[in-house]
Amino acid sequence: MKRLQELRVKIFADGADKATMLERYHDPLIKGFTTNPTLMRKAGISDYEGFARDVLRAIPDRPISFEVFSDDFAEMEVQANKLAALGPNVYVKIPVTNTKGESTAGLVRRLAHAGVKVNVTAMMTLAQVRDMALALADGAPACVSVFAGRVADTGVDPVPLMAAAVEMIRPFPNIELIWASPREVLNIFQADAIGCHIITVTNDILAKLNQVGKDLSEFSLETVQMFRTDAEKAGFTL
Repeated sequence: MKRLQELRVKIFADGADKATMLERYHDPLIKGFTTNPTLMRKAGISDYEGFARDVLRAIPDRPISFEVFSDDFAEMEVQANKLAALGPNVYVKIPVTNTKGESTAGLVRRLAHAGVKVNVTAMMTLAQVRDMALALADGAPACVSVFAGRVADTGVDPVPLMAAAVEMIRPFPNIELIWASPREVLNIFQADAIGCHIITVTNDILAKLNQVGKDLSEFSLETVQMFRTDAEKAGFTL
């Protein structure tokens, strides 16, 4: 097994808690950051632009993705340009469709060729990857985020899909593939093995990285000890 420091895939911290983001900023393993409206709402953020400006002052030199939240293409474009203007390290997340299922490919093409760094998000099919790669081709640096974890939640192995996506975007040097919504530490190593460029990792999974390479016999014993300790604390009797 590779050591974490030997991985080629870049680990981006996925979250919207400023204190935790700053803690991750000092971790050399973390190469960038991603957020989304759901994570920001869970973090109790009410001032979207204020939060973005605050974070960018503290983290000025690593990629950070902020997402538009309008459902109207014209307003999405206004929001995207406003977010992009906040800093050179900003990637603007554009969902692959609006809530009506209408493709954002036209908007993505305009933004990418106007110099906006775009991160197309919420993708789950190779057809979506193909269409967005063509929209992003020859534009500014960009990412396509495939929600491999959600694919896995449907009972489908995401690894072949992600491996095919790697090959699909290979002709486009300005585009990086993101393995989004991982469910376990193993996904980091799977993403690395297929040549995926980036994986976004939530804090609960990042907290488990200290277990990488751990002796399994030792881990087994610790688990047994945990069960025994918890039974004693609960005062169980039979």
